[in-house]
Amino acid sequence: MSTTEAEHREEEDAPAGEDEDTGAQVAPIVKLEEVTVSTGEEEEDPILDLKAKLYRFDKDGNQWKERGAGTVKFLKHKVTGKVRLLMRQSKTLKICANHLLVPAMTVQEHAGNEKSCVWHARDFADGELKDEFFCIRFASIENSKKFMETFQEVAESQNQEENKDASAAASLLENLSVEGKTDAEKKDEEKPESKTVSEESSSGKENTNTEKKTEEPASSA
Repeated sequence: MSTTEAEHREEEDAPAGEDEDTGAQVAPIVKLEEVTVSTGEEEEDPILDLKAKLYRFDKDGNQWKERGAGTVKFLKHKVTGKVRLLMRQSKTLKICANHLLVPAMTVQEHAGNEKSCVWHARDFADGELKDEFFCIRFASIENSKKFMETFQEVAESQNQEENKDASAAASLLENLSVEGKTDAEKKDEEKPESKTVSEESSSGKENTNTEKKTEEPASSA
């Protein structure tokens, strides 16, 4: 074997060295921009956050149907103070229930199951208001009781909020009526003054005419 062939074979049999850093920078083919996703909950504070499974009563089939398993929340709006119940499925985040808690609503334990409770609501989960009968089941009795207690407390607090709003609206109407009366009184006060001015002008004209009539006979004599 010649020396040249031996050197060539040694080069082929030599182990490959580690990849060397050439310092070259490769720009990404597609640049992904950061996108802010709005959940609709940015202006609300969570009051309650529990994992549960939700059911909806199907009137046509006369049976309970599973609506989804996930997290149920009570969210209070930072400005209006209104509270809504919101529940999403854990994997898809699809909305299972979405409705306001109002004073007329009540919740009670499901018959024969201390981990479940039921209530009626005007729900908006499907994009339109529907009368729904819900049943929610928790993993423990403690969570079920906590849900019902918070539910009732919120409903009662919403009643107080409505009374405050009604009082504020009544006081606003009263202020408007008082201002309206004041404006009307001002107009009534201004009307006699205008009449007096017109009467003075008319009386002035009558006096002038009388003087002219009095002077005419004197000139003719």
